[in-house]
Amino acid sequence: MRIGIIIGRIGGVDGVALETEKWIEVLKKIGHEVYIMSGEFESWTIDYEHDYLYPALSFFSPEAEWEQRKAFFEPDENPEPLLNHVESWSDTIEKDMRQWVQDKKIEVLLSENASALPCQLSMGIAIKKLIKNTGLPIVTHDHDFHWERGERYVSVHPEINKYVDDNFPLLLPNVKHAVINTFGVETFKNRFNIDATLVPNVMDFDRIYGVPTPENQFFLRDVGVTEDEIALLQVTRIVRRKGIETAISLIDKLDDKKLKLVITGNNNDDENKEYYNELIDQIHELNLSNQIIFAAHKVLDHKDLSDVYAHGRAATYFSTYEGFGNAFVETVLAKKPIFVNNYKPVYMQDIGNKGFETVMIEDSNLTPESVQQMSDIIYNPKRCIEIGEYNFNLGKKYFSFQVLEEKLSNLFKF
Repeated sequence: MRIGIIIGRIGGVDGVALETEKWIEVLKKIGHEVYIMSGEFESWTIDYEHDYLYPALSFFSPEAEWEQRKAFFEPDENPEPLLNHVESWSDTIEKDMRQWVQDKKIEVLLSENASALPCQLSMGIAIKKLIKNTGLPIVTHDHDFHWERGERYVSVHPEINKYVDDNFPLLLPNVKHAVINTFGVETFKNRFNIDATLVPNVMDFDRIYGVPTPENQFFLRDVGVTEDEIALLQVTRIVRRKGIETAISLIDKLDDKKLKLVITGNNNDDENKEYYNELIDQIHELNLSNQIIFAAHKVLDHKDLSDVYAHGRAATYFSTYEGFGNAFVETVLAKKPIFVNNYKPVYMQDIGNKGFETVMIEDSNLTPESVQQMSDIIYNPKRCIEIGEYNFNLGKKYFSFQVLEEKLSNLFKF
């Protein structure tokens, strides 16, 4: 089939973009032709036959930014102008989407979180209008929902909240919903009496990943870790829910000047650098300036993460909330031990119950026992290798491309 993917951005390191790339690879493998309409192509070589850059879909387009500000951050007294604007602007977008569908002879659509989370209002509404006007079948890949984000998508205006509820997620007869965790399946059943399909995030366990090579041998040295030092890895963006302050506390508690924490992600998604500045204050107060390394400048895109994992000893992943947890499976793929917080609502019921060997903490609480367990692993390279191999085999069983291929083969039967 000719599958048309609509997404706000692709080629970057956020979970939606990363997972979409894997879906594309597997969909092509099982014989589908894939076309992409995106607001941004980040680290991506555009194939103009199959890839269509449409800036109006970007989360950072002027219209999208204005809509978010007026809906959720700086609302005007009267919400009507905003609602009228979204209706009008989404008409324009939908018209261009319909032209793209016709030009590329699209047979089925795939909406990548655009129909689940109202982070780009007009894009979500335009997709809904497109489905209504064309009758095309659609799979919505729903990563997370507005009610899971606390106050982020709550407006002071009841009219806007109702508008969001009425349109996100996309509830139409010819929609198949794919969710990334058990909680999503339960949510669809309980809220809407709809059977959603669970498609876990996956990794390609058949490729070489996270191994030392001549090309990456100096990666740690280049970010400031010497040969006689040990690097722990925090392979995430700098956003509050990643719990990076707990990883910094761990470095403090382990009390070893030869231990360094390498944080790979940028703070682009951290509003006003508020959380980043809190981390800087924490590092200053604990006198850890020489042991915490921000390395985003050396990690240009997710393809460089293999080099990051190659020389680290273990990874910290103390998130408080995740839709799934790509970095967990990535660490398993790289055969590195992982220290994890029992993050909500996913970890235990979708990952932790599979039998992975980790050190897990509850509620971000680094107990003396858990710190000792982590220490025992960090300073025992042989044990690190054993844990890495054991977890890798489990990961291949539950979170491989073979699992994804089976899921997508069923999902795209129309």
